[in-house]
Amino acid sequence: MSTILVVDDDKTFSTLLKTVFELEGHRAVAVNDQTDVIPTARQINPTLILMDVHVSDGDTLDVLKELRADKALKSIPIVMTSGMDRSAECLVAGADKFVLKPFRPSELLEIIGNLIQE
Repeated sequence: MSTILVVDDDKTFSTLLKTVFELEGHRAVAVNDQTDVIPTARQINPTLILMDVHVSDGDTLDVLKELRADKALKSIPIVMTSGMDRSAECLVAGADKFVLKPFRPSELLEIIGNLIQE
């Protein structure tokens, strides 16, 4: 069973994503604050991280860079999301994929499935 860490400040959206992932047989853990990302990732060792570019307490590109610099966490696939096209910034910062909101759950599940299999 894979574990997906969901990072988004929209709690309703996080809950929806958790439900979608759990229905597909994944374990999902959600955090709503960027300061919780690194400690939670260290604690649960996720198979994949799905992270919104902007959460209420700031931009998560620095968190993305921290994850990529961390010896224990750097190999975890990271999918970044945003309502604005920030794909270039995210990919340069180390994201494996960028998905523009709104997206279809099936689209996201396909991307995640491909990254988890790699």
